[in-house]
Amino acid sequence: MQIANEEQAEYWGKSPSGAKWLTYEDQLDQLMAPVLDLVLERAGLKPGMRVLDIGCGTGASAIAAAHSVGPEGHVLAADVSQPFLDRASARASDAGSQNITFQFADTQTYAFEAADRDTMISRFGVMFFEDTVAAFTNMTRALKPGGTMTFAAWGPLPGNPWFRMPHIAASERLGTPPKVDRNAPGPLAFHDRERVTGLLEKAGLSNIRADSVNLMLDFQGSLLDCAALCTRVGPAARVITHFDGKPEDVTAIQHAVAEAFHPFAKNGAVHIPADINLFQARRPE
Repeated sequence: MQIANEEQAEYWGKSPSGAKWLTYEDQLDQLMAPVLDLVLERAGLKPGMRVLDIGCGTGASAIAAAHSVGPEGHVLAADVSQPFLDRASARASDAGSQNITFQFADTQTYAFEAADRDTMISRFGVMFFEDTVAAFTNMTRALKPGGTMTFAAWGPLPGNPWFRMPHIAASERLGTPPKVDRNAPGPLAFHDRERVTGLLEKAGLSNIRADSVNLMLDFQGSLLDCAALCTRVGPAARVITHFDGKPEDVTAIQHAVAEAFHPFAKNGAVHIPADINLFQARRPE
């Protein structure tokens, strides 16, 4: 299989940074659960449907989708990280979800069976392609005529303190890392709904809808525990890695993040506002 997105495959499948998503899987799945719920609710999965799950990660989305479509349905869950897929397969086995196939695939180039899927879903799995139009064109071919796709991406930075506040705390401690193109492959690449809508049109999709949805990311634990997670994955972790931050730097950043998140703490949990871009589109009949 041709890998067009080699840098992403290396990051998610082989780097220590990508491996952290396995280590903190439970915390991250819990935090992102409202986003997955949003995708599944809008996708309207029904028993018997054949689903394509793009960027399935460690399996939370695929297992939830498999439950929704039932034993008569099927989920093809694709990711570019084999360690993620191995973990997802084990979780699906533990959950008794036998109607899932996990596939190592660069979605931009993988030869999906044509017109085989009723719908595509993704929770934060489609913002990482070097050629977004080529990737969505390929996904569209996998859909039956009239098939739909529903996927979530992060909205603009100002509305997402989960990204903004840890980045500020880390940068104030260690320095500002080199600026990158906000539209380049990465977590915030789909922040501009109008731009993404245009890319979907170029990929041949129709009935395109792009909504900004405000919700809460819920972290069950203390402020310091939440802040610690922010220094292990996400923008603060990238700043710490870039500047080779020392343990005392990490501790200082964690305390700064905890202070910034203080208004979000209530009853032993941290409720972080988020601005999510939710996209829906259809393959023409």
